[in-house]
Amino acid sequence: MRGELQNLNNMQVSIIIPAYNEENAIGGVIKNIAGLNIPGEILVIDDGSRDNTYNNAVSAAKEFSNVKIIRHEVNRGYGAAIKTGIRNASQEIIVICDADGTYPIADIPKLVNYVENDDYDMAVGARSMQAVSIIRRPAKWLLNKLANYLVDYKIPDLNSGLRAFRKDIALKYFSLLPSGFSLTTTITLALISNNYRVKFTPISYNKRTGSSKIRPVRDTLNFLQLIIRMIVYFNPLKVFLPTSLFLFLAGGALLGFHLIKGNLGEAEVITLNTAFLILMFGFLADLISKKIV
Repeated sequence: MRGELQNLNNMQVSIIIPAYNEENAIGGVIKNIAGLNIPGEILVIDDGSRDNTYNNAVSAAKEFSNVKIIRHEVNRGYGAAIKTGIRNASQEIIVICDADGTYPIADIPKLVNYVENDDYDMAVGARSMQAVSIIRRPAKWLLNKLANYLVDYKIPDLNSGLRAFRKDIALKYFSLLPSGFSLTTTITLALISNNYRVKFTPISYNKRTGSSKIRPVRDTLNFLQLIIRMIVYFNPLKVFLPTSLFLFLAGGALLGFHLIKGNLGEAEVITLNTAFLILMFGFLADLISKKIV
């Protein structure tokens, strides 16, 4: 680790810690990150916490000159806290790290080195599936499989909260970044879809301090919606083409069935017309996306 830290002496980093009701962990996270002695700044974004998160963060920050506390008056969301941090960051390399004590802080210099040396545009600490609770594993597995198919890339960890990336790239997609937990998923899909260099490196994952803010059913549905929306934006044919093909096959099967029976129904005509329209919309969306991106 000492060798990795020495490589960071000539650069500056903005480390963003989004925090919401993390009074038991925030002080330790700030001290551990500050203890890395990475040149730059630490921005703690208290997202309208209703407990002592803000006071504990202020208390811990007193020991270090490079720690700044920014407070949202009301809870605006995990993504909104990170976006506030990015807006206020003074350095070109950004690191985000959750405030719940789950991520291995000692791995931050390694992630920064991947980006600082211009080898990658974003470096992500990838958790193993074993780090995910048993209840959430099926949904996470399904979402990962869908994301992998849609971007033609095997993504080890779609929404890790420990990563380093360049500020200018994040700002390029700032309008797409949501205010909720899906910000990390969004920036992952955006960069991979546009052929940026993304490095996934395995990390350990600790038991969190305090209770999780994830709402399994609602957040899973939101993640699913987000993945499909992002791919429609960046690679629409991945969605429109299979849908159109399925309807063409269904319409063709209905047509063949009714021709054998000697009568032609409305269902197959409507199905085939819908398939053709979806295909045309897909090509149009693909042309538009190529001009925007």
